[in-house]
Amino acid sequence: MRQLIDRKIKIFFYLFLFILLSTPINKKNIFKDSFENNINIIEITGLSEKNNNEVYDSVKFLLKQNILLLNRDDFFNILKQNHLIENFYIKKIYPNLIKIKIKQADLLAITNLSSKKFYIGSNGKLIPLSKIEVPNYNLPFVYGKNSYINFLELKKIVDKSNIEFKEIDSFYYFPSNRWDIKTKDGFLIKLPEENILESLKFANRIKTNNELNEKKIIDLRINKKIILSNE
Repeated sequence: MRQLIDRKIKIFFYLFLFILLSTPINKKNIFKDSFENNINIIEITGLSEKNNNEVYDSVKFLLKQNILLLNRDDFFNILKQNHLIENFYIKKIYPNLIKIKIKQADLLAITNLSSKKFYIGSNGKLIPLSKIEVPNYNLPFVYGKNSYINFLELKKIVDKSNIEFKEIDSFYYFPSNRWDIKTKDGFLIKLPEENILESLKFANRIKTNNELNEKKIIDLRINKKIILSNE
């Protein structure tokens, strides 16, 4: 009985060994999945055709990379250098497609830097006018050295006040970190360094007061003091 069992075990072992050795091994299959996961298409949307192409040129070196190994940071470090981009969304479509959907920064104002004009974007970056195919000159102008750095904070405060941003013609920034605002209907509002929101709300009450709105300069620079004049 013992010999019969040993014989069956040997037969099973040799049968298994025969099947294993006689099965052809296709070495190409070992790397097949790896090659199929290599990126061969990158789609860019959200900007003009010209600017989409520029973004594509900056990321096309990622073609043929394994889609499984790429993450958002691989694109972030490149795309953050493009001043047109507010943010972006990346979608991997397996096995080999990457879609990048871009949100373009809003154009808030125009300013000068080194004798050249730029848009100030909602991302806080300067955008050359040449990057925008359909220019928008109906935006307020921001004067002052490095004014764009502090402009976004002021824009947030204006949006909280009851003065409409679209009513503003220009902003003037001073080295003391103080702003003047000129409206399209001719008012010049001289703001203090602090309590800007309260000052804007008060200036709007004066501006809309029929008895006071002939005075076109509203000086609120001195705490608890209002100076109204035409000069």
